[in-house]
Amino acid sequence: MKSHEALARQRLDRGTALARFALIGVVLAAVAGTFGYFGGWFTPNELTPARLTDGFEHVDGVHSGFRRNHAKGVGVSGFFESNGKGVRLSKAAVFRPGRVPVIGRFSLGGGQPDAADTPDEVRGLGLQFSLADGELWRTAMINLPVFPVRTPEAFYERLIASKPDPKTGKPDPAKMNAFLARHPETMQAMTVIKGQAVSSGFDNSTFHSLNAFRFINSAGDSIPVRWLMTPMQPFEAASTGSAPQGKNFLFDALIAAIHRQPLQWRLIVIIGQPGDPTNDATIAWPAERQQVDVGTLTLDRVESDETSAATDINFDPLVLPAGIKPSDDPLLSARSAVYSQSFTRRAGETKQPSAITPANVRKGD
Repeated sequence: MKSHEALARQRLDRGTALARFALIGVVLAAVAGTFGYFGGWFTPNELTPARLTDGFEHVDGVHSGFRRNHAKGVGVSGFFESNGKGVRLSKAAVFRPGRVPVIGRFSLGGGQPDAADTPDEVRGLGLQFSLADGELWRTAMINLPVFPVRTPEAFYERLIASKPDPKTGKPDPAKMNAFLARHPETMQAMTVIKGQAVSSGFDNSTFHSLNAFRFINSAGDSIPVRWLMTPMQPFEAASTGSAPQGKNFLFDALIAAIHRQPLQWRLIVIIGQPGDPTNDATIAWPAERQQVDVGTLTLDRVESDETSAATDINFDPLVLPAGIKPSDDPLLSARSAVYSQSFTRRAGETKQPSAITPANVRKGD
């Protein structure tokens, strides 16, 4: 017969094994739940990252190997030189005096990789700063001073309403008007956007972070910020004449400009004050807010998507170094999740030739 001690140990071993199995079950359920959420399996009527990404495909189609938004683009590289003025605002290493290498990508909004360039299309600039300690800072900016929507749900509604009618090639006015009636904040944002003069090219565009973030300094102080890249190239208004322009005229001009000389932007940090919204990208902060010039971005190399290292970078706005944290803006987590969905889908697809080929890039050499 077994001793009382042996029986007790046997019961304890069985209990430990059951606890382990239970823990494994919980972990597997959590993993399955995560995949279920991102795949939209359990919440077909809720807006998941997968469903939002599907929205881009619904509007623009699936183009193998390309990003679901900002599909047309070129890679660039260069460096950022900090002047040290950002150190008091944030402990992030990128703001210490000195240079860090940068990889980036200029792009046009939309999921059509072969779309013709137009002056009023949204222009994007994604950047990755590679810091000496191995940290990365990624930011995805556009040339709009405010964003047209303030929530992921509104973004999805507007995206679906913007699908071109096959008969006209333009969005259905009734659907777009219905969306605007439900979202007066979009009407207000569009008024601000339309009041901004459009520049002639990528090289003299100002690029905005749009979303608010928080800087943390060495003392642990936290301040709300937005930032923008303001060009050192002189402003020139986009042409409104009827003269024909090439299908890739914006990219052709950018390539020629970089081949002539490096292009530069100043990184300007805007410091928010109490009452400035950090969770609503449709509202601009007052023009009198303090602005701090923290350094200069120099881009001196351009490459086709087919050869650029930027092609395989997911410009996730939540890839942040110590000293920069996200705000409470709901668009930030949505952007991060959808960018991940897009990256995963295109990574598993056969890449098609880009509209801007390596031969196009070499023309200005």
